[in-house]
Amino acid sequence: MTALSWPAPTGALATAWSRIWRARRLVERNIMVYRHQWIIIVSGVFEPIFYLIGIGLGIGAIVGPLKLADGREIAYVAYVAPALLATAAMNGAVFETIFNVFFKLNYAKTYEGVLATPMGITEIAIGEMLWALMRAALYAVAMFVIMLVTGMILSPWGILMVPIALLVAAAFAAAGLAGTAYLRTVNDFDVPMGLIVMPMFLFSGTFFPIGAYPLPIQLFMQATPLYHAINLMRGLSTGVVGIAQLWDFAYLVAFFGICLWIAMRQMERKLIK
Repeated sequence: MTALSWPAPTGALATAWSRIWRARRLVERNIMVYRHQWIIIVSGVFEPIFYLIGIGLGIGAIVGPLKLADGREIAYVAYVAPALLATAAMNGAVFETIFNVFFKLNYAKTYEGVLATPMGITEIAIGEMLWALMRAALYAVAMFVIMLVTGMILSPWGILMVPIALLVAAAFAAAGLAGTAYLRTVNDFDVPMGLIVMPMFLFSGTFFPIGAYPLPIQLFMQATPLYHAINLMRGLSTGVVGIAQLWDFAYLVAFFGICLWIAMRQMERKLIK
């Protein structure tokens, strides 16, 4: 072995890399499909920006500054912005893994053709998650740049918001894949979007501190993955980082692992009959 050569990966690392390398083909397929429909992807960038302007600046002019846990006061728009970054990462991952994966799974039968290649269930899940991460990263980075340019990132910890956004996207992409495997018709979209995603968006501390709500709603908020994503993102943005943020990080990692395991099992049951 020369000084400039590296040993080839072996064992579990080699297997994982081989699966990721094969899964890239599914990402390439998605890029080819959307190359003439890029506006569908890009349009999602503007949703959190509209919320930031309409609610962050609009309501912010009425409610005034908010007090953080360390006693500092910040502008309402700076309080809302990191939450919208977290929800942007969630939406990019969820929309991709629910609507598009459902169509490929039940109507286009895309994955049945994929399984005729050397790719398997694991590679399908990894490929769709990687593509969802790319879409979510676009939305999250756009929000991050806006926050950076407008001075809404108040701490050096804010540089970690982008990698944390990828973790948030991965967690919700795995959840989206797991949930989609249970959907039977397009009418079932009302369950994940209307009964899960939208309530989380409204009741996870996105626009107001959770202390403003009754205790039962607070408990509901603290049980949702979006609450932990927002709390972690807001802590990094404002510099309020402590044990609570470590718990938020651990929660998201565990949520990702559990949802990915469920997604693998359900997709295998759906595709291999």
